[in-house]
Amino acid sequence: MLEAFSDNFINQYQMIKSQSYIAHVRKTDKQQQTVAVHLQEVAEIAKTLAAKINVPEAGELIGLLHDFGKYSASFQNYIQSGTGLLNPDMDAGYVDAVALKGKIDHSTAGGQLIWEMLAKYGKNGEGRLCGQILALCIASHHSGLIDCLTPDGINGFKKRIEKDDDNSHLAECKQNADVHIKEKAQHLADKQLVSAMRGELKVLIGGIQHEQIKSFYIGFWTRFLFSCLIDADRINSADFERPQQAAYRNKAVSWDIAINRLELFLTEQQVHDTPINTIRRTISDTCKNRAQDAQGIYTLTVPTGGGKTYASLRYALHHAKTHGLERIIYVIPYTSIIEQNAEAIRKVVEQEGDQYPWVLEHHSNLEPENQTWHSKLAAENWDAPIVLTTMVQFLETLFSGGTRGVRRLHQLANSVIIFDEIQTLPINCTHLFCNALNFLSAHTKTTAVLCTATQPLLDQLKSPEKGQLLIPEKNHLIEDVRQLFDQLKRVEISNKTKSEGWSEEEIAELALSKFKVKGNCLVIVNTKAWAQALYVKCSDSVDRESLFHLSTNQCSAHRNELFHRMRARLGAKLPVLCFSTQLIEAGVDIDFASVIRFLAGLDSIAQAAGRCNRNGRLDTATVHVVNPTQETIDQLVDIKVGCDKTKRVFSEVKDKALLDPENMELYFKYYFYERADQMAYPLTAKEVGRDDTLLNLLSDNKFNTGANAALHLKQSFMTAGNAFKAIDAPTQSVIVPYQQGKQLITELCGIAKEFDAASYYTCLKQAQKYSVNVFPNVWKKLREQNAVYEIQPGEGVYCLDERYYSKEFGLSSELVSKAEADIL
Repeated sequence: MLEAFSDNFINQYQMIKSQSYIAHVRKTDKQQQTVAVHLQEVAEIAKTLAAKINVPEAGELIGLLHDFGKYSASFQNYIQSGTGLLNPDMDAGYVDAVALKGKIDHSTAGGQLIWEMLAKYGKNGEGRLCGQILALCIASHHSGLIDCLTPDGINGFKKRIEKDDDNSHLAECKQNADVHIKEKAQHLADKQLVSAMRGELKVLIGGIQHEQIKSFYIGFWTRFLFSCLIDADRINSADFERPQQAAYRNKAVSWDIAINRLELFLTEQQVHDTPINTIRRTISDTCKNRAQDAQGIYTLTVPTGGGKTYASLRYALHHAKTHGLERIIYVIPYTSIIEQNAEAIRKVVEQEGDQYPWVLEHHSNLEPENQTWHSKLAAENWDAPIVLTTMVQFLETLFSGGTRGVRRLHQLANSVIIFDEIQTLPINCTHLFCNALNFLSAHTKTTAVLCTATQPLLDQLKSPEKGQLLIPEKNHLIEDVRQLFDQLKRVEISNKTKSEGWSEEEIAELALSKFKVKGNCLVIVNTKAWAQALYVKCSDSVDRESLFHLSTNQCSAHRNELFHRMRARLGAKLPVLCFSTQLIEAGVDIDFASVIRFLAGLDSIAQAAGRCNRNGRLDTATVHVVNPTQETIDQLVDIKVGCDKTKRVFSEVKDKALLDPENMELYFKYYFYERADQMAYPLTAKEVGRDDTLLNLLSDNKFNTGANAALHLKQSFMTAGNAFKAIDAPTQSVIVPYQQGKQLITELCGIAKEFDAASYYTCLKQAQKYSVNVFPNVWKKLREQNAVYEIQPGEGVYCLDERYYSKEFGLSSELVSKAEADIL
């Protein structure tokens, strides 16, 4: 009894002391944000965001209850202790906030309350389905979506929603909560909400024949709602900490401004009237005219050098204006192309004096998943008119675990998404990607355009019951693709492969001979080792000013400087011999007289051809395809299978143009057929306890032994999210000391000692250009040699010792010589 009296006294004492329940305390001035204010403000934001899928009240309700657990005395003592509002020597109820960080559950109570309110409605479990969806969003808002069914068959949702009151504090929170919060929640959580959600879900799966796709759609719809809640919560929390940044959010977009600037730019470009520019203008005009069409999924199949960047931008701007859309998102395979395209787009649509930037680049892997204030404030949520991001970032937004990526998902609604070089989509993500894009197109006012010279057959997959793109025949923006390819044909493919293969000496001799005859030559290889070996092999025969090496071991600022120098030399008709990995072949605007390509997929060979006689200055030009004698590509499955299928096409179409659209289609049929069993993202027993697929985990979960659990949603969301990796071998990003990168490292280290969010944010954005993504085996070597160090423990931002960066080859896992390291 005495213990109960003591606890009650402490609770009352605390409530009298604070006068209200606290959600956040601002670090700079100790200003308090009450739980009630936070819940109401998050509810308003989430309501607006959830309107994108026609359920604003659902968004409002989960926003209103997401932090309901903060009404508990345990949380109040924790936050007041952690922010200095309680004195450890004087105040009763003081707790060790550091020790309790992450251990006081304030997300379950709101989920339990929603389940309690909604589960009772409906004769056929409609209320239970809606209750599960909303409760799941709330209960998961700090961890990422939890497993409804765990891999070992446990009903994870039931376990969470039936958490004992001693840990969830639901009864106490009901008693303590502000009356108007409880009344508003009760008003929202009624039959009407269940009816509205049920109606939207009925539309969502209407006409879908396959149960797996139906389940995927409902799970993805849940993820979309979750995105609305996460972003609303993060926005409100960040803007409370830094009120001045709120003024920069949700700026109204006037597409007319950007359209007028682009049209003026294109008019000025007409003075350079060459045959290729005339064809490019026709493609651009076609895109503008088709921008008036209805929303949907479209293809833009244009040969390399056909002006896809400005043609697709023209389409996107006019389409966004026609349909009242919010943003344009470019999804691009490589950071090098992002920077090139961003520069090209900025040159057109941004002008000095603009109140806000039109273009946002987002391709950093520097942000840690841990939701510290540092990373919260540094994170992007794609709130800009034109966003350029990588395919990796896009796929992580769709499928990754945690909360960092998913907060951007709702921004894909009311948008035009341009997929540049869509053929680079990871093969294991094919069905997942198709289902997600079909969902966005059909239910969130999203238009998608698949751009490439080598269009993959994403609407003609071997297993359509697992999901394939729905592209009507009329949705091909360029109707006569064959005629266009004939008009833009500038190169021939010379198949120089031979049974015994080409030695290093022979390849170097071929490169040097083409270099001497043509004045310049580009050699594209499949591995970094070959690029470096050939560069070294030819270094005694070519002066250093003419010799170039490119690989992803160099940071993008380093590569951009090399591109700039090469373009300048090529433009001045000075000699250039470049050895590069495949990073140069997709979308890079550069024009060589001769290209040598290691055997690879036919799509890669076509992309390499786009760097040869790109602007049609020569009457004839040739891409020579060679096969090296020794090449370690067994682990590079995409390249290995691509080589095999290219050989097959070579053997079947010897007397035809290898890069004709029909031959490319033949290649993709062979390639996709060979890899059909990898398209649902296969998982091993080591990863999830049994052989499974990510598609299954995110849909009906039919292989789960607990699949007969009384649940409407059976997805293993968290297991799937943790297993998902947009690239096969996840990389670690490290900032390298190349030129300005050295200064940024110094600045970041200084900021880390006395943290300033604005400076940290600015430095991280600048450091994107000076970072290299490192694979696990190389990362292990660097760590063992103490060649990398963390700026601040726990933040996940690493820097490279300058002794491990070469001016010729970039990042090295071994010490480089002083001459090689002398890069400034």
